[in-house]
Amino acid sequence: QVHLVESGGGLVQAGGSLTLSCAASGRRFAMGWFRQAPGKERNFVAAVGWGPNEEYSDTVKGRFAISRDITKNTLALHMNSLKPDDTAVYFCAAAEGMAVRSIAAQYDSWGRGTQVTVSS
Repeated sequence: QVHLVESGGGLVQAGGSLTLSCAASGRRFAMGWFRQAPGKERNFVAAVGWGPNEEYSDTVKGRFAISRDITKNTLALHMNSLKPDDTAVYFCAAAEGMAVRSIAAQYDSWGRGTQVTVSS
């Protein structure tokens, strides 16, 4: 497992942008972002694997972009055109291997999360 720390959450108006960051204590090729709204289950947002492979949920495709600096063990989520429905706690996750993973159970390391609130 690796230790993950998210940052960058906050309050933003609808239509605005926000970038989340995740710092990992070690190198993992398979990393992703999930989010959980109050009273709801944790849902997949975006993930990256080895090389240029990326995957996004349909709800964020075209608005969010995942990126990482493998040399610094950091992961980012660039969020644009934010909507009130994007309000949630966002979690960074890491998994063994190199494949892009969209299922929470496939990840063995999780951060504590960072709150994103989008006002209408």
